[in-house]
Amino acid sequence: MFDVIALVLCVTSSLFLIVFILLHSGKGSGLSDMFGGTSQLTGGTALERRLDKITVATAVIFGLSTFWLSWQL
Repeated sequence: MFDVIALVLCVTSSLFLIVFILLHSGKGSGLSDMFGGTSQLTGGTALERRLDKITVATAVIFGLSTFWLSWQL
């Protein structure tokens, strides 16, 4: 039962992680600029900070679910 939940979490978090990483701005331009981000070099906008937190949380979920699956199988 937990393996199925971990597998679903692993797949969905990996897809969300790809999307969230692509939304980050890279060196002043990126997909996040389309959604209200500015192209400052510091990357300190509220959108970037929130996106950083969401990306880290998604990466932690992905890591934990991957660890669980590798430990169980």
